[in-house]
Amino acid sequence: MEIEQLLAKLTLEEKAALCSGVSSWESTPISRLSLPAITMADGPHGLRKEKEGTGLFREGHPATCFPPAVTLGATWNRRLLAEIGRAIAEECLEQGVQLLLGPGINIKRTPLCGRNFEYFSEDPRLTGELAAAFIQGVQEKGIGTSLKHYAVNSQEHRRLTISSEIDERALREIYLRAFEIAVKKARPATIMCSYNPVNGIYAGENEKLLRDILREEWGFEGIVISDWGAVNDRVKGLRAGLDLEMPTSGGIHDQQIVKAVQSGELDVKYLDEAVAGVLRFVFKYNVAKNKAGTGRTDYEKHHALARRAAAEGAVLLKNREQLLPLNPEAGLAVIGRLAKEPRYQGSGSSRVNPQKLVSFCEHLETTGIAYSYAPGYALEGDGFSPGEIAAAVETARSKEQIVVFAGLTDEDESEGFDRTHLEMPRGHNELITALTGVSDNVVIVLSCGAPVEMPWLDRAGAVLNLYLGGEAAGEAAGDLIFGRVNPSGKLAETFPRRLEDCLAAKYFGMGPTSVHYRESIFVGYRYYDSAAKEVLFPFGFGLSYTTFAYSNLKLSAENMGENDTLTVSFKLTNTGHHSGAEVAQLYLHDLEATHFVPEKELQAFEKVFLEKGESKTVTFQLTREAFAFYSVPAGEWRVESGEFEIAVGPSSREMPLRAVVRIKAAPTGGPDYREKAPVYYALPETAEIPLEQFEALMGRKMAPQFPPEKGTLHLNSTIDDLGVSPCGRLFRRAVSRLAPAILPKGAREFEKKMVRMVALSMPVRNLYSMSAGAITDEAVRGLLDAFNGKIARGLCRFLKALLSKKPPKKRETYR
Repeated sequence: MEIEQLLAKLTLEEKAALCSGVSSWESTPISRLSLPAITMADGPHGLRKEKEGTGLFREGHPATCFPPAVTLGATWNRRLLAEIGRAIAEECLEQGVQLLLGPGINIKRTPLCGRNFEYFSEDPRLTGELAAAFIQGVQEKGIGTSLKHYAVNSQEHRRLTISSEIDERALREIYLRAFEIAVKKARPATIMCSYNPVNGIYAGENEKLLRDILREEWGFEGIVISDWGAVNDRVKGLRAGLDLEMPTSGGIHDQQIVKAVQSGELDVKYLDEAVAGVLRFVFKYNVAKNKAGTGRTDYEKHHALARRAAAEGAVLLKNREQLLPLNPEAGLAVIGRLAKEPRYQGSGSSRVNPQKLVSFCEHLETTGIAYSYAPGYALEGDGFSPGEIAAAVETARSKEQIVVFAGLTDEDESEGFDRTHLEMPRGHNELITALTGVSDNVVIVLSCGAPVEMPWLDRAGAVLNLYLGGEAAGEAAGDLIFGRVNPSGKLAETFPRRLEDCLAAKYFGMGPTSVHYRESIFVGYRYYDSAAKEVLFPFGFGLSYTTFAYSNLKLSAENMGENDTLTVSFKLTNTGHHSGAEVAQLYLHDLEATHFVPEKELQAFEKVFLEKGESKTVTFQLTREAFAFYSVPAGEWRVESGEFEIAVGPSSREMPLRAVVRIKAAPTGGPDYREKAPVYYALPETAEIPLEQFEALMGRKMAPQFPPEKGTLHLNSTIDDLGVSPCGRLFRRAVSRLAPAILPKGAREFEKKMVRMVALSMPVRNLYSMSAGAITDEAVRGLLDAFNGKIARGLCRFLKALLSKKPPKKRETYR
């Protein structure tokens, strides 16, 4: 049946129902018209289809747990990402899932975001390219993807309500760029809008983001879905281009849509447009639903792929005097509880129930490698135990080779809250310090989802950053440590020496109403390299057991027009004694820019595999896009005439090949901020961005931020904000205590902490929108009256709403 014909057969109520889910994980079916539901599940580093039951964050059906995006980003390997995408799609087909909720591609503005392990990089080019490859791999198998979280969602603190205040260039060049690349290259089935407002307008109601940019400029043809509980005003969202609300609001928002159309507040064309998109989406991906359970997944093959990916994403940070690889026949001490109880993924909605989890110690036992073990620390709290450390030192003292597993625990980083520092738990650092006092040849294996400080780095013999390695992390660690695999990972984020060196961290979190992106385009290496800051390890860095040489750089032209394509080629040679892979990186720098620019920007990369002694010619094509900046006055991407330096090498701080090309372009014009905001032209001279200069860049004053007060609470006040009133304080306390009860039995303490933090950051409106219709919006408004000091009136309003509630049509009746 044609879309137009089906639209004509739908009632107004059915159209409204199609714009939200029928449950937490399904779109709404219309049984009388044989319209099926589409099943969704969390991802993206593995399938998390929840088992039947009640509560949030239920355990998923077993699936392959591939390494999270933080590790996959360090592979810099498009082909690998596509292969993993295909593998996850096969498991979706087997388990009856048609839409995978991923990949997540938010930019790592600082190392502090608690959810950074779910994201690829601090760089939009690398992020966009890897995301596009993953999406293509998944969708080749007929499974849809949901590219998230659109947009400017770089922190967990007050993530549902805090406004990201950002200038237009940073928005376009940094935070939207990865989405643009992925949308244009891979055409994802859906885009998931983020919770937060962007410049004061909720992402799910932001017509500029959802219509003007996403659909009109980029040509997106899929549907926009909300993050779970992200809808603020359903009618405004529909008008702006938010097609599908997830999960169900129990019909409450359906009624709002119907009423708005009937009153003339909402033109029915916006509803029909959204419904038509949802129908196209359902018909396209129902094909995969019909194939559900028809094939059997080769989980052993997928486990082998997860093992390969974990090894390829591990980054060798230090290897003094070629300490690695180790000799499997020599005496070995394995220290650290993480060697037996691996941390292989992050916590939250992306947590996968692994098919086959293998620790490092299990791998040693399976392969017959003898070792002595000591736990060294606890996994709770700061982990510090003098007795455990003393025992570990004694275990290690007599061994020729010492490997220490350390890092961040589930308590340190998770969805729902951010980090406040870059330190590892005290017990881990104290253990490493003690062991490096016993031997100069200590190998440290890190399991972290984000950068950490390393106060013991100078004394370490070798440092292997395993990141979070997925279910095969233990085997991948063995492959690398004993030389079966040559490390080839490169950092997709900068490791600063200390948190104070990160400019964006000075303006991270903030609140209660907004967070200022004062650093503008100077994110990650764009800041560190422009300001000549010393770093622990630079963007793009990673060692190998072999060596590589770059030579013979050639440009196809020395002068070119802005619409010409420049071909850049060079020779890459494996000059060492092992086969291996090198990530060749190309950076551009506008040498004569009249606008402020970073010292360099990544514009091309390729992972190249070479046998020892082998050489290959690597070629990149640079189009107008690589040389352009976003001109705010013109409202478009422009290229300035002048010289551009092209630099090629193994990291952002090591580029042995350089050349210059001159481009002739049309005059660009545009504002010069040197007088009003000179800080952006002289980053080495500053440690902060003054508010007045940020406001000059924004073209407006920033609204003052005041803590919530009694009498001013509203639907977008958070549960935590309610503590300003006596009545609200009781309610907040109850939520804090009861929130962990939604977890399955046996939930661990870090999971309880995560859920508690998520609940306290939830806006009051979610009390009805996430209750599946159990509580009405009128009842919630009654509670707000009580929280604002009108206790008798509020409780009467609340009780009246509950007693007189006429429940909306149950969603299940559409089946």
